[in-house]
Amino acid sequence: MSFSGSVKGDRLATMDKISVVINTYNAEKYLQRVLDSVKGFDEVLICDMESTDATISIAQKNGCSVVTFPKGKHTIVEPARDFAIHEAKGPWVLVVDADELVTPELKDYLYDRILKPNCPMGIAIPRKNYFMNHFLHSAYPDHIIRFFRQDKTHWAPIIHCSPTIDGRVEKIPARRKELAFIHLANDTIDDIIQKTDNYINYELPRRQHEKYGVCALLGRPLFHFLKSYLLKGGFRDGLPGLIHAMLGARYQFLMVARLIMVAKGSGTFAPLF
Repeated sequence: MSFSGSVKGDRLATMDKISVVINTYNAEKYLQRVLDSVKGFDEVLICDMESTDATISIAQKNGCSVVTFPKGKHTIVEPARDFAIHEAKGPWVLVVDADELVTPELKDYLYDRILKPNCPMGIAIPRKNYFMNHFLHSAYPDHIIRFFRQDKTHWAPIIHCSPTIDGRVEKIPARRKELAFIHLANDTIDDIIQKTDNYINYELPRRQHEKYGVCALLGRPLFHFLKSYLLKGGFRDGLPGLIHAMLGARYQFLMVARLIMVAKGSGTFAPLF
C-alpha cells in the first residue's frame, strides 16, 4: 500500500496518485474493515497517536506506511491531521477516519475526477451516519471535506474544523448515496454524551468571547431540535431520531450555559492543548 519506485518530492510523475491517510488511536475495532475498503489506492498511511492496542500490528500486516504523532495530552485527532496529510507521498489525499468505509464507487469517482481538467482542489464527501442501529436521515448528507490536493491544504488543530483549501471546493451531490462514506461508529446514547462533553471542553476556549443570555439558552437548543427533528427529517427515524435531536439540543444548552457561566466568572474551561 505504498508507492513503488517513487519519492515524495517527485510530483510530476505521480499527479494521478491518491494517498489515503487514516489517523488512529486504539482503533483496532474497525481498522481491518476500513483497510479492506481502501485497497487499490496508491498509498495507505496510518498516522498513529501511540496506540496501546493492536492498531499498529493490523496496519503493518496490511502493508500500510506508519508514522507516529505524539499523543501527549491530546484527546482529539485534529492536532495530528496536518502532520499526517503532509507525510503522505501522493499529491492527492483522501482522509478516512478509522471507523469509516470507502465504497468502490467513491474510489472510482475520485480517480476519474482528478484526471479531468476542471478538477477542484478539494471535494466534500457525504457521509451516512448511524445511531442506535438506525440510519439517520437528519444526519445526512453531513458533507465533510476529506479529499484535496496536499500542497493546497492546511488543517488547523481545532476540534471539528474543516481543512483550509487554497482553491475551489465542490460537493458531491447528496443524491449520490453510493459515493458516501459509511460511518461504522453507530454511537450509543452514552457515546454521544461522552463525545459532546469532550467537544464542549475544547470549544469553550475558542468561543469564550461570545456573549449569550437567557434567550440563547432557551432558543439555541430549541432551534437545533426543530432543525434536526423537523427540517432535516429526524421524525422519519422514529425513536432514534427523536433521541438524537434531543441530544443535539442538550449539547447546545450545555455549551451556552457554560459560556454564560464563564462570562460571569463562575465557570472554568479546560485548556485547548
